[in-house]
Amino acid sequence: MSNPKVGFVSLGCPKALVDSERILTQLRTEGYQISPSYENADVVVVNTCGFIDSAKAESLEAIGEALAENGKVIVTGCMGVEENVIREVHPSVLAVTGPQQYEEVVRAVHEAAPPNLEHDPFTDLVPPQGIKLTPRHYAYLKISEGCNHRCSFCIIPSMRGDLVSRPVGDVLDEAQRLVNAGVKEILVISQDTSAYGVDLKYRSGFWNGRPVKTRMTELCSALSEMGVWVRLHYVYPYPSVDEVIPLMAEGKILPYLDIPFQHASPRILKAMKRPAFEDKTLARIKKWREICPELTIRSTFIVGFPGETEEDFQYLLDWMSEAQLDRVGCFQYSPVEGAPANELADPVPDDVKQDRWERFMAHQQAISAARLQTKIGREISVLVDEIDEDGDAIGRSSADAPEIDGCVYLSSEKTLKPGDIVRAVVTDADEYDLWADVK
Repeated sequence: MSNPKVGFVSLGCPKALVDSERILTQLRTEGYQISPSYENADVVVVNTCGFIDSAKAESLEAIGEALAENGKVIVTGCMGVEENVIREVHPSVLAVTGPQQYEEVVRAVHEAAPPNLEHDPFTDLVPPQGIKLTPRHYAYLKISEGCNHRCSFCIIPSMRGDLVSRPVGDVLDEAQRLVNAGVKEILVISQDTSAYGVDLKYRSGFWNGRPVKTRMTELCSALSEMGVWVRLHYVYPYPSVDEVIPLMAEGKILPYLDIPFQHASPRILKAMKRPAFEDKTLARIKKWREICPELTIRSTFIVGFPGETEEDFQYLLDWMSEAQLDRVGCFQYSPVEGAPANELADPVPDDVKQDRWERFMAHQQAISAARLQTKIGREISVLVDEIDEDGDAIGRSSADAPEIDGCVYLSSEKTLKPGDIVRAVVTDADEYDLWADVK
């Protein structure tokens, strides 16, 4: 009897990707095969995103496609909390579960495609790091679920609940397994990485027989001992962030911070109910760069938030000129069903949102391009991600997270492969990417 096959569609953010990896690992240990196509699958799991309306539309479209191509579909992920919406559009889905409900997803798969009971987990081997949906040489490490903030534009807490930190020993064990399996870069993710351990009052856990505090600083310090790149995502600039900057300056973790500033105007930040943002942010960025000149700061912003005036927007542009951020994403405000911001007065017209988005992007492109120009002639480390059809290597520097930042296009006389880390001299740059010669 052959083992049943499961198709998998994973939408949304890296946190959802980690959820997909966990579900796949569990199914694989039970003997299921993972099908690369709809037609060969006994059942298809769609891991949805429900953060903004366009993501929900994409999720509903993906469910519809899976139903049309296969017919047996299980839905999970963030949009799973809106089962009635999903069933209204797609009444024939087999099961709907919310985020992190791994057991329910696996149970639904069991019902739709019963496992082969002859499966022997001791002989049907699964890689010790689990099944990864990312390339073999980098992996996401989720350290907590949920969020304690109540930003007015966001419904994440209503979907994923309050902050729940994973035991520090479990996180470090998982990281060690990933490194042992050949991972060269660990991307630390959560809804709020700086708040790691707040819910546990930073109590000490144990790893390798020694106590480690459940706190971002101690976690980063322990991860730095593993000899791989460690990159921090979704970090709020609490005072605790000041403590990890010296680790970056010492080369222990990558000099990279992904901080979702979202805006700069105090009036708009207050309407957004953003935590920990005050006028001192620029001064803190300056101080961080004094301690760690190599620091790369990436962020995301929202333009066209209800009540945003031209004066607020100009304040943001001036702040950007002062902050000199390296990598920036920008979104036009989009109402999300259930978000308190929907009730705010003075919505910004769509044409004004579009105009501000274009002006913001042009403003930031000039800043990014100028910052990248300063790297020409410098020697950097590059992690090779892929080899293109011409045999040329494309990678990333410490300043580039996968899929959201720029690339480094390498010229090399040596044969390179994904996962190699090389030293290279930067020869050219544009607004986003670098070109470099391998030494």
